[in-house]
Amino acid sequence: MAKIEILIGTTLGGSEYVADELAAVLSDAGHECNTYLDPSLEELDTSALWLVVSATHGAGDLPDNLQPFAKQLMLAMPDLSGLRYALCAIGDSSYDTFCEGPEALVDLLDDAGAKAFVDKIRIDVQADPVPEEPAIQWLQSWMTSL
Repeated sequence: MAKIEILIGTTLGGSEYVADELAAVLSDAGHECNTYLDPSLEELDTSALWLVVSATHGAGDLPDNLQPFAKQLMLAMPDLSGLRYALCAIGDSSYDTFCEGPEALVDLLDDAGAKAFVDKIRIDVQADPVPEEPAIQWLQSWMTSL
């Protein structure tokens, strides 16, 4: 089974609920999951799949809890060419910066050589007031590929 490092970007806790549900589905399927609200490069396993579950804050920014990690990536410029990641972005389409916050983190991962494992999902809380549901459907659509 696979090892998954779940990086959570949250302001009000919604993304954390989604991440917890995804971790439960993955764990039930026999995968090893670790969740991080304050990740650092030193503690993350680069041989694992990184699952980023994040909201957008303010004017298209990463939530405050993920900004130090993004800065660490930018400054360290690590070689992550062996890393695979998946993005579950959560936002509100009534804002013109819909789901842009996590995209900044993905850009940094791409710049470091990481590759997307699957197509990202962008969950709109206007259309899906229970974002856990589309997130779980998305996960289940590719989880057997782990």
